[in-house]
Parts: sequence; structure tokens; C-alpha cells
Amino acid sequence: MPQKPTIAIVGRPNVGKSTLFNRLTGRRSALVSDMPGLTRDRRETDAEIDGQSVLLVDTAGLEEASSGSIPARMREQSEQAIHAADLVLFVIDAREGITPADSQFASIVRRSGRPAVVVANKCEGRQGIDGVYEAFELGLGEPVAISAEHGEGIGELHADIISALGLKPLRTAKRGRRGKQRTDDDQDEPGEVQEAAPAARPIRIAIVGRPNAGKSTLVNALLGEERMITGPEPGLTRDAIASDFEWQGRQLRLFDTAGLRRKSRVQERAEKLSTSDTIRAIRFAEVVVLMVDAEAPLEHQDLAIADLVVKEGRALVVAINKWDVIDEKQQVLKTIRDTVAQVPGVPVVQISALAERGLEKLMTATLKAHDVWNRRVSTAELNQWLREAIARHTPPAAKGRRIRIRYMTQPSTRPPTFIAFCSQPKGLPRSYLRYLMNSLRQAFDLPGTPLRLSLRKGDNPYAK
Repeated sequence: MPQKPTIAIVGRPNVGKSTLFNRLTGRRSALVSDMPGLTRDRRETDAEIDGQSVLLVDTAGLEEASSGSIPARMREQSEQAIHAADLVLFVIDAREGITPADSQFASIVRRSGRPAVVVANKCEGRQGIDGVYEAFELGLGEPVAISAEHGEGIGELHADIISALGLKPLRTAKRGRRGKQRTDDDQDEPGEVQEAAPAARPIRIAIVGRPNAGKSTLVNALLGEERMITGPEPGLTRDAIASDFEWQGRQLRLFDTAGLRRKSRVQERAEKLSTSDTIRAIRFAEVVVLMVDAEAPLEHQDLAIADLVVKEGRALVVAINKWDVIDEKQQVLKTIRDTVAQVPGVPVVQISALAERGLEKLMTATLKAHDVWNRRVSTAELNQWLREAIARHTPPAAKGRRIRIRYMTQPSTRPPTFIAFCSQPKGLPRSYLRYLMNSLRQAFDLPGTPLRLSLRKGDNPYAK
């Protein structure tokens, strides 16, 4: 299968790169705000332009910075994206015109030798026309005037992209009013377009935790490259960035997310956007790896994140990071196992993301958690277990009448969901439900995954 051409979107901060990225993908994948420097990591997403499949890369804003600083690391990521691309979209703010920074960074694109298209953004109506003319001086060819926010000029940009890649359009995208591409961008996963065949989707794994727990370091270690910006500063990651890779023949998609702090401490606008993006990543994930800092294990926020994962019905794995730098290992492990009681049997794996230790154990536990999350129990086995469970502990009486549980079935997986038909659903105490859930886990080997058990009044619907 031929490799898809890669298109990198680069430019100064706040010129509209992420807005253009969302427009070309047809999805609200990247965080967008009028605050400069919101994007920090590279975001890659499959897209289709005039029928041709491409890989789009959204990058951080290019800006001058001292060596070792966060902006400098962001710039290194952007330059890597330029050198790995088949085509560079160099975005400018046409209303501001060409700045010295635009000229300097255009020279980086020229030296790379990559084909480039200058995109003069924010040209709503006749705005920015002078900036479009100024863009010729960048030496990257004729600019394309667009408005990424309003969808103006996108058709012309599609044509220039296809031509620069040496391809031919296979079809023209359907467009609505004012040339906007028709999309449905509210129901898809963060950082990806919707695939046609769910069975072909990679396993979606979200890496979550408090700030500075080592999430991006773990993602880089698993990918085998410096894909995410890392450092001692908390809160480096802002977007939920998706990265595809293969582990033991299974296709996986990792979501590196922003650190979650207590709601009362979240004040900055960027952090509010990042928090909502992380929560969205959890909801679309299948397995969530909760990163815990071994030097400050299981604070209140860790338990709050675990609660959220369980409420969303996602498989949970706890990864204790920085395991190699602590002394009281057994005490820390015992504390975490005793505290994480939301899901009995949740896997707890000790790792060091920086030293790349324990990664195989973590991925083995993650894939096993995914298998358990998808496990289905046959109706015959389920009802055989139910008869034995009732024989061991008979349901209590309610209002002087014995509660009878007559039948059980599993209508769905992801997570395993069960329905029991009984005579008095409201009268069955929670303690007996917990007994049934724990017995169910033990009998059918369902550790570490949320279970759903609901009661309905009535007889066995399949008795006849």
C-alpha cells in the first residue's frame, strides 16, 4: 500500500494554523483559540483532499526563543515536521502583512527543499488584500487567499495542494454555502477522522493523570521517538494528541493528554480548553492508562480521574511512574492497591518512562484489559452461575416477600453489561448487588473493568 503524502502546516503563532487544520480535516480535532501559542505538540490526522488521502500535520507556532526553553522545543518539533513533509503549507496572517518573523521562517522552508504553498489566511471579504501581495516576497510562490474560519478560498487551496503534490483530483468535495465543506464534526474522536469500518480501527488508549506525571515521556518511549515535547515544567501538553503505532501485531492509537488538576485550580483559558479536550479523549478511549507519580502517589485528583474513567465505562490500568527513584517500593505499591478500590482487580504496573523500563508489562496489561472489556459470557453459562450464586446466598425478602431472580443475560460488551430479571428490582439491596458483581468477576475472570448490572421486573423473556 503506497504511503500517504504528508502535509505540514507551519507559520507564526496565532495565524490560524489549527483552524486551517480543522477545516481541511472536516473535524474539530485541534484546540482553537485567539490566544497565541495554544498548540505545542505536532498533531497528525488522516484527511481527504479532492479524493486523495493525505496525512495532515498541525504544528506549534514558529518563534525565536532561547535554547532549552519551551518555545525552542516547540520550534524543533515544527522543523522536524517540515523536513519530514512532502508539502509545506506556510500560513501567514494577511491582515498583519509580512513580518520579519515570517521572512525568517520562510527561509527555513526554502532551505528544507520541500515544495511549499503560501496560505494567506484571514482574508474575509476584501480584508488582507495588501498582505496577499506582500506574500510574494517570501519566495515561496504565489499565495492563496483564504479564510479558514469562514471556509472561503478552500476550493482553490485544495487545487493548489493537489497540484503541488503532483496528484490528480479523484473527486471534488461537496460544498455548502460560501464554499464551506460539509462536515459533521461533533461526534468523532479527538485527533482523527471517522473510519468507515469500526472493526479496522486501532485500539484507542488514553494516557491521563496529573500534570508532570510523565505522560508525554511514556508516549515518546512507546513510539521510540521524541514525538511530544517533554520537560520538568508541568502543563506542557495542551491538546490530546493521537499517535498510531503497532505492538505485537496489534494496531494501537495513543492519546497523550493534558494533565488534569482540581477544578478549583483551573483558571487559565488554555488549561480549561485542555481539560475539556482530555475529558473528551477519555470518553472516546477504550482503555485508559492512569499515570501516577510514585513520588507523590494517589492524591485526591488521581482518585477523581479514576472515578471519571469508571463512570465513562472505560477499562482502567494504573501505571506507577518513576518507580526507579523511590525507596519505599512495597509500601507505595500497597497504598495504591488499597486505595484504588473503584474497580476490583485493576492492573497496577510499575514503570519508569524515562528509563523505558516496564513498558512491555504495561502494554501486556493494557491489551489484556481491552480483551476483558470486550468479553462476552454465553447466556447458558451466565444462568448456570446465577443459580449457583443464589444457592450460596439467597436474596433477602422485601416487604415480607422473597425476591426471586429468574434470569440473566448480557446484551452488550465495552464494558460488559448484564440485565437480571427479578420480581422486585427496587427491593434488592445494594449489598446483594455487590455480592453478585464480585461473584461475576471471579467466576468469569473479569478483573479491572467496569461492569454494568441492571435489574428489570418480569419473568424470563425467553421462557416460551
